[in-house]
Amino acid sequence: MINVKSWFKNLSERTTLMLLSFVTGLCCGCMAVLLKKLIELIREGLTSNLTTAWGWLYLLLPGVGMLISLLFVRYIIKDDIGHGVTKVLWAVSKEKSRIKPHNTWSSIAASSVTIGFGGSVGAEAPIVYSGAAIGSNIARWSGLPYKDITILLGCGAAGAVAGIFKAPLAGVLFTLEILLFNISMTSILPLLVSSLTATVVSYLFMDDTLTFSATLETFSMGNMPYYIILGVFCGFMSLYFLRMTLWTEDRMKSVSKPFVRWIIGASLLGLLIFLFPPLYGEGYDSLGLMLNNSAVDVAGGIFGSGGRIAGSWGILAFFAAILLLKVFATALTNSGGGVGGTFGPTLFAGGVAGFVIARMINMTGIHVVPEANFVLVGMAGMMAGVMQAPLTAIFLIAEITGGYELLLPLIATSAISFATMRHFEPYSIYSKRIARQGALLTHDSDRAVLTLMNVKDVVETDFSTIRIDGNLGDVARHVAHSKRNIFPVVDGENHILGIIYLDDIRELMFETEKYRSVKVADLLKRVPASVTCDGERDAQI
Repeated sequence: MINVKSWFKNLSERTTLMLLSFVTGLCCGCMAVLLKKLIELIREGLTSNLTTAWGWLYLLLPGVGMLISLLFVRYIIKDDIGHGVTKVLWAVSKEKSRIKPHNTWSSIAASSVTIGFGGSVGAEAPIVYSGAAIGSNIARWSGLPYKDITILLGCGAAGAVAGIFKAPLAGVLFTLEILLFNISMTSILPLLVSSLTATVVSYLFMDDTLTFSATLETFSMGNMPYYIILGVFCGFMSLYFLRMTLWTEDRMKSVSKPFVRWIIGASLLGLLIFLFPPLYGEGYDSLGLMLNNSAVDVAGGIFGSGGRIAGSWGILAFFAAILLLKVFATALTNSGGGVGGTFGPTLFAGGVAGFVIARMINMTGIHVVPEANFVLVGMAGMMAGVMQAPLTAIFLIAEITGGYELLLPLIATSAISFATMRHFEPYSIYSKRIARQGALLTHDSDRAVLTLMNVKDVVETDFSTIRIDGNLGDVARHVAHSKRNIFPVVDGENHILGIIYLDDIRELMFETEKYRSVKVADLLKRVPASVTCDGERDAQI
């Protein structure tokens, strides 16, 4: 039997990384295809016989999917697998890039059920979590060091994004902007290999069409001021999306019983979908209609078909309501037991934001702008703000829609949305929570080093401690048997009270007549600085 670890030791580090990045990309591409096929299979099996877009069954299906996912996670996986991208960031920052083996498949299983049944979340965060887990575990299985484990984790994430969207460049940029902040230029090649491999696999097993087909008009420089307005609007909507997501999930988490949370989440989500059918599922079908100037066909529900409200302020109000409520539908799905991400909902909300701005401009009669173009650019604007990843947003939208002719408005809107969001919120939706714990890697190299540092690994413990009730004679005996020149002073419970420096007592040590009269309390000095461990109030020796 071949010893894989020994075989890899005979290869150079660069060759090993290239080979494993290819294997990682291959696996991630297959998992991305599997996830998309599972979602389609479940969705078609459940809804193929439904004749109305807002039938009563649509009220129940998302809740059923959330319940199945909840039971699967709670009783089979027995681990928290939600918020995949945040979990990957945590693994890079605090777990030495190590992710549990079950995450290579568990997120895909749970999210396919959640989304297939109509949960209002995206499949991208779960596939990123699975891809990162694949890369991490392949690296560990191959006996690679921490640095290479981190690179392969990034390869897995890049391959996952590239595979799910068939967008290789976006996969690399996603990893560089969101996950791996201090990666060297020489490490980008494995990311490219993994991303390209996953994309090829995705093309082989799925059709070779774009993720979203779009009917676009030629870019006109006269529309540029309105794209700037869209950028500002997307920035504020990104702030709303992030804060309302966290607020809703925090409120749901305050309900201690998971099945009560499920009841609340499923009921409210069903009501939202009943009122606004486009909130059902990822929303990509609605995006496709908007990108092809058929936004009127998206409207429906109890407010009537789109045809009855087209040409009036009603359709504008309908889409504005969807824009504001999508965040709650997503948060309720995740906190109610479902497994999914905010990547897809962000794209959906961005498209709706673009349509709302374009329709408002057109209805005022001041100027006429192409609504499909604004839908496409809005997707990038919202993504740049919520995820604080403008480059990923620009090139992902261009890749998945073929909208390279709108590159200039894509850049302008994404940059303005990012700057607007950044002014009010320094963290993305993925990093906000772990940033509060001081556990987030950043582009600041010094902070990144401190974040990766484990305090317990650098604390020196070979000190000879002196009791506070001792005297100079006790100090002299400790000095005689110690190689250090610093002596911590502790109380009866081993809490540090101060420090005695050898330089301060060197002359006194030769005055033996003072051994009993001079007390330890007379010699100690205050600790100049202290660090507590594990949330303890006082440092202990």
